[in-house]
This record gives sequence, structure tokens and C-alpha cells, in this order.
Amino acid sequence: MAETLHIAGVHGALKDLGWNQRKLAEAVGVSPQTVTNWLKGQDFPRPAALLKLSRELKLSFDQLVMSEAGEPIIAFRRKAATKTTAEHFEKAKNIGHLLRSLVPVLDTLDEAQTVFRTPTCDYDNVERLAAGRRAALGISQDAVIDYAQLIKAFRQNGAVLVPVMWGISKRHENALHILLPEENVTFVYVNLDIRVEDFKFMMAHELAHIFTPTLCGTNGGEDFADAFAGALLFPKELAEVTHKKCHGKSKNECMGILQSIAAAQRVSLFTVFSQVSAYRLRHGCDLLPVDATTIHMVRNAAPGETVSHSIWGALAPKPELYIDAVRERFDSPFFVALRQLLQSGQGGAGYVQQVLDVSRADAVAIHTALTH
Repeated sequence: MAETLHIAGVHGALKDLGWNQRKLAEAVGVSPQTVTNWLKGQDFPRPAALLKLSRELKLSFDQLVMSEAGEPIIAFRRKAATKTTAEHFEKAKNIGHLLRSLVPVLDTLDEAQTVFRTPTCDYDNVERLAAGRRAALGISQDAVIDYAQLIKAFRQNGAVLVPVMWGISKRHENALHILLPEENVTFVYVNLDIRVEDFKFMMAHELAHIFTPTLCGTNGGEDFADAFAGALLFPKELAEVTHKKCHGKSKNECMGILQSIAAAQRVSLFTVFSQVSAYRLRHGCDLLPVDATTIHMVRNAAPGETVSHSIWGALAPKPELYIDAVRERFDSPFFVALRQLLQSGQGGAGYVQQVLDVSRADAVAIHTALTH
């Protein structure tokens, strides 16, 4: 894959930092001549150096690197405290190239996709866009959103869900978003081994990426996706009511109110707290008597059911049950297309292993279920 540094972006970042090329070379741990070669397009940084460049210049991977037209565009929904590396992007792009073989046999809806023209993080703008999507889904501003309703929005916008079982804590990401720009198809990998309320937020976050393809893979895109997901799941109308209920209450009383409302709306405690806090900032209201640290402690103290457990229980499902659930519960054509591709003689267990990013044993079991 032909990739080059975004030279103008690097020079802009150096100017903002007040650095010259020699200072950059020292920060990255290479010679000044190496930096010169990079900026002349005569050489390209190795993954470790590319990661250091990204950190030192405060540029995302896609701000730092220009790829050939049609390269897969990547966005991660990473787990807390994990870091996205150049190797993560490279691996995801390779998956994207492999997915191109599936596109000709995919059953996707050929409808006009929703694209936000003003995807800024301004509070009123985000709330307006989220309210529009609720209306499109036929959901009132105070109604509970079920993740089945979010699945419908993916299908309507030509996105292919790929539900996977990546475990609770072993992965860097809980979701992987791969946009194939030439084919105009998006694959969204979602980890079923996370809590139900977190899964809903992740789905809403990924929907935001679908609605803002030009921001996909950028820091601004991640910020907007988080803001949109919160507003979609817990709109300002609910935030206003919640803030009024908490007014004048003690810390413990406020915590009880937030927990009760989070349970009623089937969203995370942190989503409720964040949306009420955003509403408060917008309207200049009083502070809540609780903080984010306390919210996280209370939330993490109570175990939550994962999506996979809610579907199959404690035991891992047989491949056939997993494949059926992807088609029936998540309205995804992924395994239908994969079965057709494999039965035509293209690909084998190795291909399954790579596109699903699972163990060899799991890939062989899924391959067998799809071809026999």
C-alpha cells in the first residue's frame, strides 16, 4: 500500500510547536537526515517511528499519513486506558482490503444515506441532529432506545454489522469501523462481550461515524461521535428533568436518582451523568453534588450483563447459533455473504480468521459451519 506523510500537516504541527526538524528528530529518536528524507518523500517512517511522530506532533494517524485513493478508512472504539498504535491501523486496513472480496455478494440496501452537513460538537447542534435521528426512527424524546432500533438505522444506511466475540478485556478495541470509500460500504465490528448499556452507546457512537464519513478516523470525529451518542440515548429533555430532580439533594440522594433514571432508560450511569453535566454547562445551572470519579466507582462496583450472556448464557455458543444470531438478531448479511464466498471456492479458514480477527480454532469451526 502506497502511503506518504502528510508533509503540510507535519510542517503545520512543527510551526504550532515552535520546533524545527532537528528538534523533531531528537523527540522521535532519529537522525536529522532521516527526518529530512521523510519530509522529501524519499523514505517512510517505520511503525514505531510513525507512532512517535503521531504522539509528538499531536496528529492522528489519518492526519499524519496520506494513503492512495480508495484506502480503507479506519476508526476505533477503543477500551478505556488503551492506546491505538500504528500497528492497529495497519492490521485494520489489511482487514478492510480483504473485505473487498465480500462486497460483490453482499445484500445491502441501496438507499440514500444520511450525511450530517454540520457535524460540530456545539451542544445545540448535536442535540438537534440527535433529535432528528430519533424522529426518523419514530422514537419520542423521552422514550427508551433499544439497540434493535439502532440496528435498523445501520441497515438503512448501507452499513454491515459484524458482531464478534472478542472477550471482555483482552482487546484494544470494542468496535472497529472500516469504510471502503470506493465501494461506499461500511463494515462495523462490534464486540458482544461488553455490558448491554455500553453496547448501546457503542452502537450510537458508530452510527455517528456513518453519518459523518468525512470525519471518520479523526480526533474530531471521535469527539462528535461521543457527543452524538450521548444526545441520542439521553436527550436534553431527559437531562433537564434529571437535573431538576437532583437540585437541592444530597450526594447520596443525587446518586440514587441518577442510578434509577439510568436503569429506567437502560443506559449507563456515566451517560446520564455526562448528559446532565453537558446540559448544566449549556444553561448555567448548578453543579451536581457528585463527580465523574464517583460515578465510575459506583458503576464499576456493580457487575453488568454482557450482550453475549443475554443471548446465549454463560457458555460460548456453537458456531451455528452464533451465525444465526448475527443474521436474525442483528439483521446482518455478513455471514450470508461469507458463506456464498466460501462455497464458491474463494477463501478458506485462513480468510475467516483474518476478516473476523479470531483464533485459528474459532475460524476453522466457523468455516466448517458455513461450508457444510
